[in-house]
Amino acid sequence: MSSEQHAPSAGEYITHHLQHLQKNFAFESVKQKDIVDFSLYNFDSLVVATVLGFLGVFLLWLGVRKATSGVPGRFQAAVEILFEMVDNQAKSVIDNAKSRAFVGPLALTVFVWIFLMNFMDMLPVDALPQLWHTAGPALGFKDYLRVVPTADLSTTLGMSTFVLLLCIYYSVKIKGLGGWGHELIAAPFGDHWALWPFNFLMQMIEFLAKTVSHGMRLFGNMFAGELVFMLIALMGGAFAMSVTGFSMAFGHVVAGTIWTLFHILVIVLQAFIFMMLTLIYIGQAHDHH
Repeated sequence: MSSEQHAPSAGEYITHHLQHLQKNFAFESVKQKDIVDFSLYNFDSLVVATVLGFLGVFLLWLGVRKATSGVPGRFQAAVEILFEMVDNQAKSVIDNAKSRAFVGPLALTVFVWIFLMNFMDMLPVDALPQLWHTAGPALGFKDYLRVVPTADLSTTLGMSTFVLLLCIYYSVKIKGLGGWGHELIAAPFGDHWALWPFNFLMQMIEFLAKTVSHGMRLFGNMFAGELVFMLIALMGGAFAMSVTGFSMAFGHVVAGTIWTLFHILVIVLQAFIFMMLTLIYIGQAHDHH
């Protein structure tokens, strides 16, 4: 984990695991110093998210390719149930069938992609990072690696920003540029010239609040889950170092099992919530005020 000989403290262990493999646009290894820094990007989140995105699309393609009209197998049945669930939700939110032809598959892809990214949190905390600590430096990378892209704020806010852009696109497409522009200054307080600045300000606040909360909700839940897994791992580490003996080992197993079972629910629920909010926000873009 570290080039130093002494074992890391609990704080050093967590700090190390929360550090991304970061690169600037010259592909040099750097560390973020400011809260917001657009001169670098989290290379690990980008790679893991991309690989899982292709994996999700491949799994959906495989389900369609192996589909039969007879009695479906387990995998096909799971894909069909998932498809019907997303399709029913899309129909309940978006009346425009032409829009649903794109938004429905998009929502399905979002759900599967986020589920796969969330599921990386179920892997042992030190499994992939420990492999990377051996391979990474040999390839010229610093020995940092975070494998849960949705525990990275840049990932979740990037996805929520894309949803915002889709909302703007459908607002213009459905209502026309003039119609949407008029809506920005006529709602929610009414179409009077004296209220136009207040209406516009409220609309901008709404767009900003929806986008930030959309991304922050997913990030907050997954980041907290990742931290809990690290604390549980520390319990096992304390036992291995014979610090507190059997009680730590027992607590590590019990806490790890309980949190893992609970976290299965969390990763599915967070994928579903992000998908539903995507449908709702795009559905709102179709509504006329």
